[in-house]
Amino acid sequence: MLSRLAHALTPAVGRLTVTTDPAAVLAPGSIIAANHTSFADPAVVLAALHRLGAAPVVMAAAGLWRTPLLGRALAREGHIPVHRHDGRAGRCLDLAAAALDEGRLVLIYGEGGLPSRKDAAETAPSTFRTGLARLAERTGSPVVPVGQAGARRITSGNMAKQLAGLVTAPLRRPALHVHVGTPILLGGDRAASTAKAHRAVTAAWRTAAAELGEPSALALSH
Repeated sequence: MLSRLAHALTPAVGRLTVTTDPAAVLAPGSIIAANHTSFADPAVVLAALHRLGAAPVVMAAAGLWRTPLLGRALAREGHIPVHRHDGRAGRCLDLAAAALDEGRLVLIYGEGGLPSRKDAAETAPSTFRTGLARLAERTGSPVVPVGQAGARRITSGNMAKQLAGLVTAPLRRPALHVHVGTPILLGGDRAASTAKAHRAVTAAWRTAAAELGEPSALALSH
């Protein structure tokens, strides 16, 4: 339901386009790793993946499960709450591994949080945490890098700016782009695997941002 809802609602707040590498494939039991820039980007990524016939399980901040209606939908569909800084932190990887073993796709955000900056511009993904590499090491699952750009044009900044952005987005309908890259395999040294995944997601983000003419991506491509 969450993927279908994102697919239905995203066109109301932006103009979404999707591209893929020639060798991109969303095989059952794959980990999807995306860059995280805005509260809006999970919906944008889910809408893009829905177009490609994929409906992943999402690893998301546990606080969302406390939201009425949304929390029940997340639990019902098997999405995975990520508890940070407490004894349940490791449980999310157990749940993700089980979902992958069942042949489901799992969407994870390697950065582990949103950037603190207030502007709406695009920048390359920040440093990844080790959770992605640990999950790939444990399961042997391929990692599909996904880059999204434009979600910060829907919501970014402080809470007042985010609410204003969400309210005005149906009038502005900013351009959004998601690019799905070629799957990679991670293994061996965890730090090296984390860096490899970061490079792959950064490359996918660069393609997505360049599609929108973002200066940061164009500068990095030279």
